[in-house]
Amino acid sequence: MASCLFCGPKLAACGIVLSIWGVIMLSMLGIFFTIHSAVLIEDVPFSEEDIHGDAANALQTIYGLYNQVGYNCFIAAGIYVVIGLVSFCQVRMNKRVQYLVH
Repeated sequence: MASCLFCGPKLAACGIVLSIWGVIMLSMLGIFFTIHSAVLIEDVPFSEEDIHGDAANALQTIYGLYNQVGYNCFIAAGIYVVIGLVSFCQVRMNKRVQYLVH
């Protein structure tokens, strides 16, 4: 019978811990980018041309960039959820293997 076990119990547990932290951190960042937090302006990828346009259009461009970075954070948090589920499955498989008699 083929096994989908590809990492040990310690690596799988580490994957769960890192995934939980990644989901929490990236979800919070996504929320703060989506509400256009002024503290995060240094992390928004805008150019000089985006700022020196007319005032209303420049502001909408910056807000659009904030939203795009926020969506990217939510996507990365979703990837961490998938990695956490895979790590959880690996922990369960490792426990099952430990109880098998060879």
